Amino acid sequence: MPKTTKAQLPLLDDYLLNLKVNNYSEETTYNYERDLAVFNDFLNDAKIKFSKLNKRDILNYKAFLMSIDRKTPTQHKGVSRLGAYSINRMLSALRSYIKYLIDMDHPTSLPPDAIKMTKTVKKKSQVAELSELTSLLEAPEKLEKNKKIAARNRAILELLFATGMRISELVNLRLDRIDKAGKIFILGKGKKERFVYLTPRAFKCLNEYLKLRNSQSPFVFVPIRGLNASEKDKKISTNYIQERIKRYREYLGINVPTSAHSLRHGFATYLAESGANPAAIQILLGHESLDTTTRYVHASDKYAQSEQQKFHPLKN
Repeated sequence: MPKTTKAQLPLLDDYLLNLKVNNYSEETTYNYERDLAVFNDFLNDAKIKFSKLNKRDILNYKAFLMSIDRKTPTQHKGVSRLGAYSINRMLSALRSYIKYLIDMDHPTSLPPDAIKMTKTVKKKSQVAELSELTSLLEAPEKLEKNKKIAARNRAILELLFATGMRISELVNLRLDRIDKAGKIFILGKGKKERFVYLTPRAFKCLNEYLKLRNSQSPFVFVPIRGLNASEKDKKISTNYIQERIKRYREYLGINVPTSAHSLRHGFATYLAESGANPAAIQILLGHESLDTTTRYVHASDKYAQSEQQKFHPLKN
């Protein structure tokens, strides 16, 4: 926890250690620590003792998170309101922490279930037209002046759309995880293992990039300064990829919000529209539940229209 204010949360270091030894990722552990730091600062500012925490305090904390006046973990004033999903993530961190205290027989004034999540608005998922996504994948070759950057960025976008992998999985992808047939081993979210498969088109783009790549890094995609460097463990950043996708989208005039996750969503949607089995899509995406995959499959208006026309009892 940032040493900005008095630490109130008991056994916090033990809790974070518990996350690590139970194989939570460094990123997840960091996010939990950061979110709990915000709660700790709230307690101090409101002069609330953690040992006396009650339901009204939780209500006030939720109001604080929704406020523009809240402070970030680095003690800067918030510049925008937190969305419901961000608030629920922070509440979930607090709930997890209290569960740990109870497991350790440490006295708590509230049970975890007293921390209620906020209601979220389910937005309609949007995926750009296939022709637009195709133009996006090819955009680096038209917009990037540096040949190596163009080849790398084209390969990044092609892999995202060809395999449906998450952006975090792509930036952490290592060379030794790709075989000669284009089969890729993924260690995904929650340490789940799966295989994804390159299309011939994506495999061609990847090999063209690898011919230009001259780096000692074990990661497939490296920063431009690492393309011809001996620095080890260099890898591309997620922020860079998202920024480039946004730039390409704006240049092409694609009016549907598009991100790295949109390419994953598009991968599932267009497979479904082509008749792919939802169970196969679930395996490729690495989803725990088929219900999660079904949300992708049924997100397409075209898919819904075709299903109606196919199965409606009075279709003729």
